[in-house]
Amino acid sequence: MDVLIRAGRAVVDGRETAALVGVRDGRIALVETAPDLDALASGGGHLEADTVVELGPDEVLLPGLVDSHVHVNEPGRTEWEGFASATKAAAAGGVTTIIDMPLNSIPPTVTVAALEEKRAVARDQAFVDVGFWGGAVPGNVDDLAPLHSEGVFGFKCFLLHSGVDEFPHLEPDELELAMRETARLGALMIVHAEDGHAIDHAASPDGEEYTGFLHSRPRGAENLAIAQVIELARWTRARAHVLHLSSSDALPMIRSARADGVSLTVETCPHYLTFTAEEIPDGATQFKCCPPIRESENRELLWAGLADGSIDIVVTDHSPCTEDLKAFDSGDFGVAWGGIAGLQLGLAATWSGARRRGHSLVDVVRWMSEGPARQAGLATKGGIVVGHDADFAVFAPDDAFVVDVAKLHHKNPVSAYAGHALTGAVRQTWLHGIRLETDDDAQPQGRLLRRGEA
Repeated sequence: MDVLIRAGRAVVDGRETAALVGVRDGRIALVETAPDLDALASGGGHLEADTVVELGPDEVLLPGLVDSHVHVNEPGRTEWEGFASATKAAAAGGVTTIIDMPLNSIPPTVTVAALEEKRAVARDQAFVDVGFWGGAVPGNVDDLAPLHSEGVFGFKCFLLHSGVDEFPHLEPDELELAMRETARLGALMIVHAEDGHAIDHAASPDGEEYTGFLHSRPRGAENLAIAQVIELARWTRARAHVLHLSSSDALPMIRSARADGVSLTVETCPHYLTFTAEEIPDGATQFKCCPPIRESENRELLWAGLADGSIDIVVTDHSPCTEDLKAFDSGDFGVAWGGIAGLQLGLAATWSGARRRGHSLVDVVRWMSEGPARQAGLATKGGIVVGHDADFAVFAPDDAFVVDVAKLHHKNPVSAYAGHALTGAVRQTWLHGIRLETDDDAQPQGRLLRRGEA
């Protein structure tokens, strides 16, 4: 073996167990499990390895996390975030694979040429593995098949203004046309599901009051858009995925659609599971995101949706920006950029809430590693399994800390988590059997992924 990891606690095959994990040529070559290390065959003494790693009794070996909802923004808006800073943050947070959204980069990833431009700038900067979503916008249906052939993991669309003019949204007839094409291709359509017409008739988001912003993005707009996605998936037989679910009202129709055989998956995000509308101060635009953080009762129903499987995965929707775009000088929610930077903190935030509700690390791995890998078709990611990529996070679940944005690798020191107490620290991250470093001298070790190759 190149590396042999001895862990008294590891999440393997849906349970927590002691494990010996051997790595050869960047892949997992051996997994032995037992109730404790002493019960394993010779404790690993029958094996030879160039490097032996002994985890401490307070550490748990997890498969590397997969975050399938990350806005890197490079090229074009690299001052917001870039591949080097984003992937360093991912590595520091135990995330070994990200899939980059087709916006807010310039150009957006809506043509093969734009995809190649993005790959060119990412290639020598990636500290973790990186894949790419394509975009579905008005007029680019003919671009979907070439993008699919070039290895994007699926296609993202909006049902209302995306926040950037260069990535326009789809009207209902355009969405149906695009979903018929993704159904033909066998591709996944991932949807920002808020109804623009409903939001046009809602309250104005302008001003410092968070309640005013919340009323400007009502649950009904989200519910209406999700219903539309469900019916189009039913008609077209396309695979659909609802992004960043914040409205728990939609859970019954999601369950009903699946019972009818509609191909539908759903994600939510750590910030919807962590924060509540009641605790957000007026003018605190670092909490602005779309759809918005909702009330405490809604949060608990999202947790219940994770528990019963109605919600499949938890990903960050890491959407950073420069400090000035958050409009801290005015605290005006109508002006501030909507997005939360959380890539480095997603595991700790989710675990902090999960443990308080009686969930285990096995659950967190299912939501943040196994599930996203399966949803994106990453067959060699998401588990400590022989033949999988040797991607790991060494996690100390009892370590508590207060978030200091100055210690994050995100390019800009803006985060809703600033000053928030979390539990669970990532002590090591391994990619393809190599322990990652994130200091100034660290060298990128990540690879660019194409659908079907990983």
